[in-house]
Parts: sequence; structure tokens; C-alpha cells
Amino acid sequence: MKALYDIPAPAKLNLFLHVTGRRADGMHLLQSVFMLIDWCDTLHFELRAGGALSRQDLERPLPADDLVLRAARALQAASGTAHGAHISIEKRLPEQAGMGGGSSDAASCLLALNRLWGTGLSLPDLAEVGLQLGADVPFFLAGRNAWVEGVGEQLTPVALPPARFVVVKPADGLGTASIFGDPQLNRSSDAAIISGFAANPYGFGRNDLQPVAQRHCAGVTQAIEWLGSQGLTGRMTGSGSAVFARLPEGHRENQALQAAPAGWQVRICGNLEAHPLVGWAPSDD
Repeated sequence: MKALYDIPAPAKLNLFLHVTGRRADGMHLLQSVFMLIDWCDTLHFELRAGGALSRQDLERPLPADDLVLRAARALQAASGTAHGAHISIEKRLPEQAGMGGGSSDAASCLLALNRLWGTGLSLPDLAEVGLQLGADVPFFLAGRNAWVEGVGEQLTPVALPPARFVVVKPADGLGTASIFGDPQLNRSSDAAIISGFAANPYGFGRNDLQPVAQRHCAGVTQAIEWLGSQGLTGRMTGSGSAVFARLPEGHRENQALQAAPAGWQVRICGNLEAHPLVGWAPSDD
């Protein structure tokens, strides 16, 4: 019988994102809260002998050397395993959206192959591997909604009340480098504290990247205005072009899906209390 896993890779929303400084190496210092939502990619893993890695794209085509294959190779190198895998990907999360899709895929890959290959790496070990792949990967590995600081590696779990959101990805994407490289980006926000966020979790702060993003990508402004036409207050998530708005209690969900422009992706999402793969690697606690 073949060893197989079918694994979800959920997206995240940045409830706020403040840029508080910049390190000597050019990396930006951030404060944010990352929240898991139930919009997911699905990855399928099949054990292969001899260390060979292969990938099949079941939905839209991905780059030849994407984060999933890089994560698999990184785990092979870190663990010394002789195993390989065939990985099939159902890619449903939009790209250049600021929702962490690539990082989530990489994290789910690390968790799945760590178990499939029996490599036995702990969660801190996987986080060290994951941080080399992307700043958001350790968040998805940890698997809890989190207050995030540093360059994305300092995580403090936070509890969030259940809520529903409209997530809108306009047709245009937005590259992270163009936003963080813009000289007009505000890099000096005052440091916030968790208690301030906890008093108003779905209305706290702002996304410091949004003004720059709106100059680079008209779709961000259009999506926010479209949400406003539905009676909702939109905010950009992350450094991509997707925006979101919380649905008030009693709001009819079908209202938020009316008259979306062609080429946009609009989805009603709920937040997750925890990643579906929480507990797949020992925490070393």
C-alpha cells in the first residue's frame, strides 16, 4: 500500500501591519497579527524511494522551482533522509495577494514530509528550515493565530473571536519588493502593544503598506471602493493586492458577492482557531 497524505495549506490575513523600522541588512521590522482563514490550497504527497522529488500541478501551472520543491529539498538536506516524494498541488489561493499562499504551501510540505519520511525533526527545527524559505513560513508551522514582530519570526499566540470576512483579490497582483522598496513607505510607526489590539481586534491599526500599494496597483483602490459599495470597510492584507472586510453579524453573505468585476476572486471566509496540522511535529516543550 502506498504511503499518501492529502494536506491543506490555509491562507492568512494580516489584521493590521505596521512597519516600525529597518535592520542594517535592509530587512523591515514589522508588527502585525496574522490570522488563519479557511481558504486553502491542497497538497498531495506520495512516498518515493531514492530521494527523487517530482511535482504535478493539478490546477494552474506554478513556477518550475517553487517553494514546495525548495522546502522538500531543504528538509532532505536538514534531515539527511534518503526518501523522496511525488507532490501534487491543487493551487486555489491567488498569487501576489499578500495571503501567504506560497509560504503556507512550504510549511505544509515541511510538516507532511517530516511525518511521511519519519525524519523526526521538532517544530523549532522545522522553523529554522522554514525561515530560510520565507519570513511567513514559521507562522504557518506554528499553526496558531499570532501577534508577529521582528521580520516575521517572533510569534506570540493570540485568541481571536470567530468572524466571517469577505476577501477580494482584484485581477492585478502586487509584488512585495516593489512595495518595501518604495522610498515613500512609512517605516517609523510607533510600537503597539497586544492589549491595545485585544481591545478592538478587527478594527485596530492600519496597513502601512496600503498607501504605497494604492499608487502601484489601481486594483487595490478599486477593491476597497467596491467593498465600500457593499457597506463594508476594506483593508489591504500583507503586501499583495488582496483586501478584506469583516462581515458584521446579521449581514447577508450573498450581498458581498454581488456585481464583482470580471477577473476578480471574491470569497467568504471564516477564521480558524488553529492550523489543521497543529501537532504534526513535536514542539520540544
